[in-house]
Amino acid sequence: MKGDMTNTGAFLQQAVSTFRSVLSDNLAGIYLHGSLAMGCYNPEKSDIDLIVVVKDKLSKEELKQITSHVLLLDQGLPGGNGIELSIILESYAREFAYPTPFEYHYSQYHRERYRSEPGYLCGGFEDPDIAAHFTVIYYRGKTLWGVPIPELFKPVESIYYIRAILGDISEASKEITDLPVYYSLNLCRVLFYLREGKVSSKLEGGEWGLRVLPSKYRPLLRACLDEYSGQQGNPPERDGEQLIEFAQYMLAEIIASG
Repeated sequence: MKGDMTNTGAFLQQAVSTFRSVLSDNLAGIYLHGSLAMGCYNPEKSDIDLIVVVKDKLSKEELKQITSHVLLLDQGLPGGNGIELSIILESYAREFAYPTPFEYHYSQYHRERYRSEPGYLCGGFEDPDIAAHFTVIYYRGKTLWGVPIPELFKPVESIYYIRAILGDISEASKEITDLPVYYSLNLCRVLFYLREGKVSSKLEGGEWGLRVLPSKYRPLLRACLDEYSGQQGNPPERDGEQLIEFAQYMLAEIIASG
């Protein structure tokens, strides 16, 4: 287990304090989305998802300073996959653009490059996934500091949210045997939204799948849910043929529901 931070509440307080100190009057707000916001955070496996909104563009020096602070925050977070955060201009929160430009991004994927390359920056690009982040913030997120969510964000058109979540499952048939929990639960989450319009977590999507999908898939989903939530039990079903069959069935249902 990493670091000595005893709980996520302490981490969030420290994150707010850090960004308020570094960004000062340029900070518009800090927002929590993802599993922690939706009540299904697993400290051993989940990351903590943040969107930081700023009023004006940041200088290279400010971005370097942010990186040094974020690396310290990440080091102090117990367990899990660390932090995933993006810094977005306030103008794009108020008037959504797709794909959405972002000033800065940090995640486990980029961690080592930020550590080893002082000048490294993931930013200044566009990210279609931000449509999903903004949607979760609007319907399920939490304001950690700053402008309240309803005063800053507007609902993202469903077509852009759908594009973003479809991206999460585009390789499901090829990769589900390697990542059964990730793809099984995400497939359920996407179909849940298309059928019922519910913005859900992977956990909620899997629980919905248990209720409504064919009974032959219940053992697979039950095992995936148990692993995702950290409960004791059998590991997820590893029958490759069944996993591929499930992915193909779900993708067909998603196409039919779209």
